[in-house]
Amino acid sequence: MPTFVLASASPARLTTLRSAGLDPLVVVSGVDESQVVDVPPAELAQRLAELKARAVAARDDLPEDALVLGCDSVLELDGVALGKPGDPAEAERRWRSMRGRAGVLHSGHCLIDVLSGVERTGTGSTTVHFADLADDEISAYVATGEPLHVAGAFTVDGFAGAFVERIEGDHHNVVGVSLPLLRRLVRDLGHSWTGLWQSR
Repeated sequence: MPTFVLASASPARLTTLRSAGLDPLVVVSGVDESQVVDVPPAELAQRLAELKARAVAARDDLPEDALVLGCDSVLELDGVALGKPGDPAEAERRWRSMRGRAGVLHSGHCLIDVLSGVERTGTGSTTVHFADLADDEISAYVATGEPLHVAGAFTVDGFAGAFVERIEGDHHNVVGVSLPLLRRLVRDLGHSWTGLWQSR
C-alpha cells in the first residue's frame, strides 16, 4: 500500500486522519501563502492546497509510493476569505462580525500520486452557524490564543465548539479535511481507501 503523506502542519488534520485509520507521514510544505491573491475564497483554498501538495510531492526524500495530500481552509463571510487572524485585536474584530451569523468554510484538497504523477483535487464547503456571543465571551476566547492559529479564527473541535450552533455539510471539512471527499480522491487515483488504514 502507498505511504500516505500529509503536507500540513495542522494538528487537527493529523488527528482527524489518525481517527479515520490512517497513519500519515507529516511533511510541512513551507509554501508562502501570500503569493495567491485576488481570487474568490473557494478558489483560494483550492489553489493553496495544490501549491502545498505539489511542493511536498516534488521533494526527493519521499517514499516513491507516496500519496501526498495538501489542504488549505478559509472561512468566507460576506464574500471575503478569512484566514488566520494576524493578532488578538483582529481576532476580536472577526468574532464581532461573525457572531449570530453564518459563514462558509472552504477546504481545498489536492492529492498527488508521486509514482504516477497524477493528481486529483476537490473543495469541500460547509456552512457554519455561529452563536450570538457576548463581548466577554469573545474576549475570553481570544485570550486562549486558539483563534490566532486557525482559519476563520475558530475551531469546531476546540474551545469554540460551544460557539458553533450548527453546521450544514461535512463536519470533518470544518476541522480541515473532508474524509468523504478524500476517500473519493483516493479511489479516483486507483487506490483503496480501506487499504490505507494504518498503512505506514
